[in-house]
Amino acid sequence: MSDPRTTPSIFTRGAVDLSALRAPAPAKPAAPSRPAASDGTPTGTVPGTLPGLAPETIIDISEANFETEVLERSLTTPVVLDFWADWCGPCKQLSPILEKLAVAAQGTWVLGKVDVDANPRLAQAFRVQGIPMVLAVIGGQPVEGFTGVLPESQIKQYIDAVLKAAGVAGVGAAVTAPEDPRLDAADDALMVGDLDAAEAAYKKILAESPADAAAESGLAQVELYRRISGQDPASVLARADADPDDLAAQRLAADVEVLNGQADEAYARLVRLVKRTAGEDRDAVRKHLLSLFAVAGPDDPAVAGARRALASALF
Repeated sequence: MSDPRTTPSIFTRGAVDLSALRAPAPAKPAAPSRPAASDGTPTGTVPGTLPGLAPETIIDISEANFETEVLERSLTTPVVLDFWADWCGPCKQLSPILEKLAVAAQGTWVLGKVDVDANPRLAQAFRVQGIPMVLAVIGGQPVEGFTGVLPESQIKQYIDAVLKAAGVAGVGAAVTAPEDPRLDAADDALMVGDLDAAEAAYKKILAESPADAAAESGLAQVELYRRISGQDPASVLARADADPDDLAAQRLAADVEVLNGQADEAYARLVRLVKRTAGEDRDAVRKHLLSLFAVAGPDDPAVAGARRALASALF
């Protein structure tokens, strides 16, 4: 049975009622400050948070400032909420990705960090069943999100969907229309978990534009989710560790690592497997690795390094 706190999911949650949070809860005693990190991160900084950021880029959300920083701010700027906790390992994998994207967005949207242990009423209001959990608030209302660590390419697709929804709702002047409505529709289908519709849409785009990297990435993500559907990540990794020569187990373990935000580990695992195999087995592993490269997209720096390692292993 997979741990519901850390299992990735792209499926949506039901509507939530935020009315009770418009009045802040009585103030609680301040939590003990965290010791300063060895890298000089200021005491009390959220793990993974980049220091020196403008307050409108990444904000620590509490019950006390929720109405102002989330509900009111979301009337003009989409707010993406990241629910996390100190004990959550996957949270530390997801946070740097979200923060990097928030910085790059330059205020187009704002990242709100919610410590579920310090803010249980917020976690309850948003029906948090597992962390890390991400969802957005637009115009004072929550929109669909995801649980677990997703590849950066899919997180970007989620943010794009949020910005599109904000544009439809009249929130944020910086939102622009998507360049390709076909791709937008395919991404929407993927984000709500309709893999059949997403697959058909991506394939249609590729039939007309074979070099469309975004559609290729989307189709690779559909295939990845199909392979991992119903699998318990911990059991998959345990099987792979127990039998390094089980090719199917190794490939599935690489899938799990990609979904857990450990793409580097996944690529290295399959490169090692390429070195130890030959003939059809080697070709199957090579193709699987290429499919994971497609998930990340051609511009991912980790893919460039892994491609060089693959070439060295093959030749």
